[in-house]
Amino acid sequence: MKLRKISPRLAALLAVLILLLAGSAAQAETAKNVILMISDGWGYNQVKATDYYNGSAAVFENFSVQYGMSTYSMGKMPKTGFLSPGTPITPEGYDTNKAWSDFNYVKSGATDSASAATALATGVKTFDNVLNMDVYGNKLKTITEYAAEQGKATGVVTSVEISHATPAGMYAHNVSRNNYAALANEMLAGPLNVIMGAGNPRYDNNGNYLFTPNSYQYVGGEDTWNALRTGSHANNWSLIESETAFEALASASTTPERVVGVAEVYETLQQSRKPAPGPNVLLDPDDDTPLNDSVPSLALMTKGALNVLDNDPDGFFLMIEGGAVDWANHANQLGRLIQEQSDFNDSVQVVVDWVLANGGWDENLLIVTGDHECGYLWGPTPGVFNEVVDNGAGNLPGAYFNSGSHTNSIIPLYAEGAGSELFAGYADELDLVRGSYLDNTELFQVMKAQVVPTPLPGTVWLMGFGLSGLIVSGLRRWQI
Repeated sequence: MKLRKISPRLAALLAVLILLLAGSAAQAETAKNVILMISDGWGYNQVKATDYYNGSAAVFENFSVQYGMSTYSMGKMPKTGFLSPGTPITPEGYDTNKAWSDFNYVKSGATDSASAATALATGVKTFDNVLNMDVYGNKLKTITEYAAEQGKATGVVTSVEISHATPAGMYAHNVSRNNYAALANEMLAGPLNVIMGAGNPRYDNNGNYLFTPNSYQYVGGEDTWNALRTGSHANNWSLIESETAFEALASASTTPERVVGVAEVYETLQQSRKPAPGPNVLLDPDDDTPLNDSVPSLALMTKGALNVLDNDPDGFFLMIEGGAVDWANHANQLGRLIQEQSDFNDSVQVVVDWVLANGGWDENLLIVTGDHECGYLWGPTPGVFNEVVDNGAGNLPGAYFNSGSHTNSIIPLYAEGAGSELFAGYADELDLVRGSYLDNTELFQVMKAQVVPTPLPGTVWLMGFGLSGLIVSGLRRWQI
């Protein structure tokens, strides 16, 4: 056969082709699945008090990545509304020296759950009560939207109403977190594959059926609820309500593409049941009003959500919230705080077990944190820094709530799995007591780096030029 020398034009075309191939192949290793777990309102002492009562530490306390996290927002929106474009604004921030020299310092400057959810979901701080809009009124792109663009399934699970600030904040956009119906409808119309929580209009907080329903606001209004119940919603949702249905979903071999689970209870799975103990009444959980026995636990809902989302070969993003931890802290209910935090801890264990059976830590990133501290829980002496007292397993620890609101305290963050090493690059601030910490907006950056593939800087071009140079040189040498 007659050999011909390769032309310079063909050599150049081959070089470009190889560069493109190299660029598509040389992506940073990322997690297939990203799971964010939020214990709404937790702090270091809520974790400690629950550990003491249960007689053991939660599974996340053994994670290899552990830092603190700041949570402050841009404060309250001015009465005039969003700022004009370009108007400068500086958040109040967090001052570690003031936090540990003045016991009352963190009682001011705290975020709310809407602005905190926005920071976690978009990496941008905003005004309190606002969801996924910046201080100028611009809509922000959420982690759920980024994940959906990559073909991933997405979901939110909570122990409070499905359209409450944190679950809604993973996707929906609104000037007010209190526009529950609008938030629910935006969630139901979007790319989410799983939405689970409370907010059922036909039941009260004790799980009793109501012949005269509560407000339909948490489920998008009466028309939306009826569409969900009749299976006629435009986004093809499968609705489940009973605990039995949640159990069946958790173990099903085949699941629907989209599931909205609204448990048979109104505001929370458990915390809002009546009668309830008063503030700082040290009522042991065993002596409290019995748990609602007709609703799923957060752990059971977590199993169901994972069973739906893991059908997507491209992976998924899932947020799981122990939302009623915050409610118990607001009400200064130590026993119910422990109940809610324990259910959250059980949910983390469910996720860890699932991870170990589905690709391990090389394919999954699990982040366990909060959105802010609530209740300012310390030891039994009010008004001063003092340690929570361990009274032994099964006994309420010695503790006292010094506030009924959110605080600007540093909160804990735990992480394990693919991409968790990135937190070290962001935890560049130092708290006098909690040690290295990052900001809540930086947590978003770690998640986004896992959800959106990015070329390895330098490597792509070096690989491309190196391979193209070798191949073109060889072709010229050997001729074709």
